[in-house]
Amino acid sequence: MAAQLRASLEVTQQQATQAEGQLLELQKQRSQIQNSACVLASWVSGKFSSLLQALEMQHTAALRSIEVAKTRVLAQAQDEEQRLRGHLEAVAHHGCRIRELLEQVDEQTFLQESQLLQPPGPLGPLNPLQWDEDQQLGDLKQLLSRLCGLLLEEGCHPGTPAKPVDLGPMEAPGPLAPVPSTVCPLRRKLWQNYRNLTFDPISANRYFYLSHEDQQVKHCRQSQGPGRPGRFELWQVQCTQSFQAGRHYWEVRASDHSVTLGVSYPQLSRCRVGPHTDNIGRGPCSWGLCVQGDSLQAWHNGQAQRLPGVSGRLLGMDLDLASGCLTFYSLEPQTQPLYTFHALFNQPLTPVFWLLEGRTLTLCHQPGAVFPLGPQEGVLS
Repeated sequence: MAAQLRASLEVTQQQATQAEGQLLELQKQRSQIQNSACVLASWVSGKFSSLLQALEMQHTAALRSIEVAKTRVLAQAQDEEQRLRGHLEAVAHHGCRIRELLEQVDEQTFLQESQLLQPPGPLGPLNPLQWDEDQQLGDLKQLLSRLCGLLLEEGCHPGTPAKPVDLGPMEAPGPLAPVPSTVCPLRRKLWQNYRNLTFDPISANRYFYLSHEDQQVKHCRQSQGPGRPGRFELWQVQCTQSFQAGRHYWEVRASDHSVTLGVSYPQLSRCRVGPHTDNIGRGPCSWGLCVQGDSLQAWHNGQAQRLPGVSGRLLGMDLDLASGCLTFYSLEPQTQPLYTFHALFNQPLTPVFWLLEGRTLTLCHQPGAVFPLGPQEGVLS
C-alpha cells in the first residue's frame, strides 16, 4: 500500500513539474505576444502618422494651389469686366453725342462738331479665362480617386458581400432595423454621421405627392395643386435641411431607375429653361448623380461623366464639407463607392432630387440618427 502511495506521489510530482513548465512556457509566449503586438501597433501608428501627415500636406498644398489659381483667374475676369464696361460707357457716350448733334439746329456747329466726333475703337474678342479643373489638380485627382477606391474597397472586404438592411415595403417606409453584424464596416462608419432628412413640401413640383411625414415622394400623372412661389417647375424636390459645415450622410431608396440625387446651393433655379426637365449638375451651383437603366452619369457645371450602372436601388450620399468631398454609394448587394466630387463648397448645400413620372423616392430613417429641424440646424459636426 505504501509503495502504491509513493508511486502516486511521484506521478503527481511529475505532473506538477510538467504543469509548472507549461505555465512558464505560456507566460513566455504571452509576454512575446504582448511585445510583438506593441511593436506592431507602434509600427502601424508610425506609418499612419506619416501617411496622415503626407495627406494633410498634399491637402493644404492642393487647396492653396486652387485658391491661387482662382484668385489669378478672377483678377483676369475683373480686368475683362472693366474693359467691357469701359467700352460700353464709351459707346453710350458716343451714341449720346450723335443724338445731340442730330438735334443741333445750327448747321455750322453741326459740321464742325461732326468732324471732331471720333467713334470708339474696336471692341476686340473676349479673352477666355484660363481655368481648367483637370489642370488645377493634375495627377492628384486621379490619385485621390484611386486611393479612396482602394481604401474603401479594402474596408468593405469585397470578397464577402455584405447583406443590406431590410427597409420593408416601399409604400410603408419605416425605421431601419437594428444594425446586424453582417453590415459592411464602411457602411457602419458612414452611419456615424447619419442624418434623418425630410422633403420640403414648398419646393415639391406640383406633380409630386409627399407622404409618410414627408419622407417619401412620388411623381404622379395628375397635378397635386396649383403652382406657387418656391415650387420647382422642374420635376424636382429638395430637402428641408441644408448643411454648411461638418460631415453628413443619408440614404435613399428608389423604386426604379431614372432618378437623380444631388446637392445644390440656395440659388438653384426653380424655373424650367430649355427642354430639360432637371437642372441638377447643369450649372456650377449643383452636383448630381443620374441613375439610368444601364449606366450612371455624374453631372456638374454642365459636364457629365458616364459610369457603370448599378443593380440595387438603395443609395447613400456622404457630404464631407471640411475636405470638400461629395461621395455617392451603392448599398446593394454590397457597399461600394460610385463617384466622388471634389470641390471647395463655400455656401450651404441642400439635398435635391429629380425623378421621372411613376418613380418613388424614400428618405431612409435610422433610429438614433440626428434629425435636423431645418436649415438653422444644418451646421452639424
